[in-house]
Formats: sequence, structure tokens, C-alpha cells
Amino acid sequence: MKTPWYKEPWAWLVFFLPFSAVIAGITTVIIANTDPDPLVVGDYYKKGKAINLEISKIKLAQKLGMKFDLKLDNQVLVIKPTGIDTEFPLLNVNFYHPTLKDKDFYFALTPDASGHFRQYIEQEVKGKWRVTIAPFEEHWKIQNVITLPQSDFIEITPKAIEAH
Repeated sequence: MKTPWYKEPWAWLVFFLPFSAVIAGITTVIIANTDPDPLVVGDYYKKGKAINLEISKIKLAQKLGMKFDLKLDNQVLVIKPTGIDTEFPLLNVNFYHPTLKDKDFYFALTPDASGHFRQYIEQEVKGKWRVTIAPFEEHWKIQNVITLPQSDFIEITPKAIEAH
């Protein structure tokens, strides 16, 4: 007497392998669509051009000899130009947290009577930060990674920072 197909172990093995591949494929599609990677850039060409523009701004700052001293003590930020005898009517200063984008902040600073740029920062700023300084026209740019708070002046000079 012949046994029915569903009692044969080989029949279940033949069905199980393709069935598991279908389940794995469906699971992969679900995971890929519900948790997309936010770091993937859609237009690599535009991103590359923007990176080249940023590098050219840093090189121009190097060529012009731009340098600043920066200090953050008792929640008071002080930036003083040291590299060039040009007066700046406004500086754009950005602080980027290395891991938490919602902690990033920005200031548009004007000089005081001594030519220094001062700003009181309400939140406590500690740890490693990427700081960028640029003029109002943003034709040059300086960026450095620094550790804050800083009771002594530290020199901020134009140098390229690798993206992390």
C-alpha cells in the first residue's frame, strides 16, 4: 500500500525550502520599507559638488590667512579675529553636535567696540563640537572640531574635516 504524500518527510522538505525563501523575501521587503536608512543621499552628484564648494571655501580662508581665537567660559562665547586686519560686520557661527542633530545651534554675531564677537549661550555646552565660522557673504569658511567649555582662547584655523 502506498503512503499519502503528506506523510512523506521528503515532500515536506521540498515544500519547506521554497516556502522559507518566500517568507525571508517578504520579511526583507517589510524591513527595508519600514526602516529606511536616513544617511543615504539620493543625488550623489549634487552632494559631491557641494563638498567641492565647501573645500574651495576652506582653501580661500587658508589663502586669506583667516584665524580666530575662541573661548567659551561661564556660558559666554567670545570670538576674536586674529589672522587678518579686516573688520567683519557679521559672522555666521554654527555649532554641530557630533551625534545629535537637535543639539546643533547657530548665531549671527556682530562685533562689539573692541572687534570681538560675544554671545551668551543659554544651554550648557559641553563635549566635542564641530564649529564653523563664515562671513555674512559666506565666500570663505573655517571649521574645526573643538572641546567645550574652554576657559582659555583656542585658535580656530581653516582646515578640512572629514565627514563622519
